Amino acid sequence: MTVALAPQAADLKIDWAAMPTYNTIMAVAAGVGLLGLVLLARDLVRRPAEVDTDGWALNFGVLGGILTATGLHMTLTWPLAAGGFPFDNIIFGETSLGFGVLLLAAALYLWRRGAALAATPDPLQVLVRVARPLSIFAGFLGGALVAIAVAGIKYQLFAAPPQEPISGEFAEWPLVEAIFMSGLLGLVGVGAIAFPFALAAAAKGNRGSLAAKVTGGSWVITGTAFALFGVMNYFTHIGLIVNTM
Repeated sequence: MTVALAPQAADLKIDWAAMPTYNTIMAVAAGVGLLGLVLLARDLVRRPAEVDTDGWALNFGVLGGILTATGLHMTLTWPLAAGGFPFDNIIFGETSLGFGVLLLAAALYLWRRGAALAATPDPLQVLVRVARPLSIFAGFLGGALVAIAVAGIKYQLFAAPPQEPISGEFAEWPLVEAIFMSGLLGLVGVGAIAFPFALAAAAKGNRGSLAAKVTGGSWVITGTAFALFGVMNYFTHIGLIVNTM
């Protein structure tokens, strides 16, 4: 996830005091959060007696706190960067805020009801019933991600300037990173859209539905990709700052 700057001349200078960016930690937290949801569901199916709900509550609480704090700040600060890229507020801020609050809700539930949940004969079925109302919001948030993906390709967003290491190698072809980032966001959205249908099928006893496979598969792929991309961007963003100070 890169700073949304169009390719500039070799002498590009940026006033970083007026250009805050922290979508590095947001990408890592979002990626790990997606993976965590899938892993929790998998463990509840395969080995429910071994699930430590306190551990998962801590996990989702930490990740949700990061995404809610950074997403809320980015959502309410227009534009976050004085350089003027307000679409970043929508693309990264609002989506991170929505996902962060959902993770905090999961953390709160597991913290307060985790012991009682673990004592039930079928904890996954209980979670399915609890999560179904919130899955509606998750589904529409997925639709928003698909819309962002379409906008990313249409307007060729996400292009890095040539001063940014690695990503900047594609500065002459802005559509490359636009397709990559839009593809990741769109695939997360597809999984989120399928999520309420997966829960509806699971509530009827069909835990291996097509919707469940779409949600799980898409979130494993994109969660891993986002986390690794965020890790890489700790290098690329530092390099961009050093090269444009």
